Amino acid sequence: MKYEILYKDAFPLVKCEMQRGEKIKAESDAMVAMSATLEISGSMNGGLLGGLARRMLTGESFFFQTIDAARGDGSVLLGHPAPGGIIDVELDGSYSLRVQKTGFLAATDGIQVDTAMQNLAQGLFSREGFFVVNVSGRGTVFLSSYGAIHAINLADNEEYIVDNGHLVAWPDYMNYKIEKASNGWISSWMSGECLVCRFRGPGVVLIQTRNPSSFRQWLGTTVSNS
Repeated sequence: MKYEILYKDAFPLVKCEMQRGEKIKAESDAMVAMSATLEISGSMNGGLLGGLARRMLTGESFFFQTIDAARGDGSVLLGHPAPGGIIDVELDGSYSLRVQKTGFLAATDGIQVDTAMQNLAQGLFSREGFFVVNVSGRGTVFLSSYGAIHAINLADNEEYIVDNGHLVAWPDYMNYKIEKASNGWISSWMSGECLVCRFRGPGVVLIQTRNPSSFRQWLGTTVSNS
């Protein structure tokens, strides 16, 4: 299946050129427009329990869209509600991808989407909570973000600090630790960062250039002062 990410700088769309018999799995309401030769239906990846787990534990939609080139070749445009980027990731089946809540947009046939549990410290103190989206299998995954997506490629044993509100996705073989941004709690709080994530390579960490929580705080302050 051929695809192209359009309008990468602002409000992007994924255009997928599908051949007859191909299918795409997408988040509920991701379809923007499509050829009349394609069919769209609702489905629950992993059945009822899988849908409930995604909804209750990660905040993702209960249902997926399945877009099927059942009647012939055609194209579909996919988008997401946030003003942010879209990136494509190729999975070869050798590892899974951990994805932030609301970060999964769509995937080709052969990709499975379920939930994964984080450890106690990550669950208590990270923005993601105890459960994150787990994406596995072989195929192409499309991830969405708030703001643009930036890849941090870490060499073996290289460490990098990421604000926990900016995480998008990371491979399951990489782990991270939650720690104070500065030496002391007061200094960490005064810095505006408080808690951060320390990743160690090798691996690629995908981050978003904007923080949804910070935007909500800014918006609330702006409205209250107007």
